[in-house]
Amino acid sequence: MNPFLRNCLAVLALALALPALAQEDKVRAALKKTLPEAPIDSVRKTPYGGLYEITIGSEVYYTDEKASFVLMGSLVDLVTKTNVTELRQRELNKIDFASLPLDRAFKIVRGNGSRKVAIFEDPNCGYCKRFERDLLGVSDITVYVFMYPILSPDSIEKSKKIMCSADPGKAWIDWMVRDVPLQGEAKCDTAMVEKNVQFGHDKKITGTPTMFFADGERVPGAIAIADFEKKLAQASAGGKSPRTAAN
Repeated sequence: MNPFLRNCLAVLALALALPALAQEDKVRAALKKTLPEAPIDSVRKTPYGGLYEITIGSEVYYTDEKASFVLMGSLVDLVTKTNVTELRQRELNKIDFASLPLDRAFKIVRGNGSRKVAIFEDPNCGYCKRFERDLLGVSDITVYVFMYPILSPDSIEKSKKIMCSADPGKAWIDWMVRDVPLQGEAKCDTAMVEKNVQFGHDKKITGTPTMFFADGERVPGAIAIADFEKKLAQASAGGKSPRTAAN
C-alpha cells in the first residue's frame, strides 16, 4: 500500500475512534460517581443496543451511556447463537502458559508428552480424584500438577508430603487413583506450596481442579474427558478448532 494512503487511513481510523473513546471515558466517570468502590478495569462500547461493557477482573457487566443501570447476566447474539458474555469471560481468564511457574509443579508425562496442560489440584478434592482416573487414559500429554491445598489444613500436609517424596508424580497417582496412603514426612523445602497458593489467589483460582491449556484457556472444574481431548487439540492448533487449523 502507498505510504501516504496508509498514513491517511491511520489518521482516519484514529479520528473515528476518538468520539467512542471519549464516551467510554464519560461512562467510566459516571460509574465512579455512583459506584466509587468498584475496581473497574475497562469500559467499552458493544455493538448491541447501545450497551457498554464493564469488566471487573473476569466479571462482565453492562450499562448504558449514562451509567443509569448495571446489567448482570449473559448477553447472547441471536444471529450467531453466541454467548457473548461467556466468550469475553474466557478471554479475560486466559493466561500466558509460559508465565506459569512451572518449576513449582511436578510433571507427569505419558506417551510423547507433546500436548501440555497445567492443573491446580488439592489432594483432598473428590472431583480431582475422579478426573485423575479419567486422565490415565489420555496419551501423548505432559501434565504439570500444581499442589493447591485450599480445602483444609490436612490438604496442606498431604501436599507437602507429595512434594517431598522421592517421586512426586508416582506418589500423587498412588494417592489420587489407588488410595495408597502417603508415606514419609514433609522434610524438604515446601515453600513452593505456599507460593502456589499465593499465585492462585492472585490469579483468582477459586476451586480445584483448575486447568490451563497451552493456548492460555482456563477451565475451572472437572470436565468430561472427551471435552478435555477437544480442548487439548484446539490448544495444539493454536486456539483454533482442529478443522479450521487444517484448512
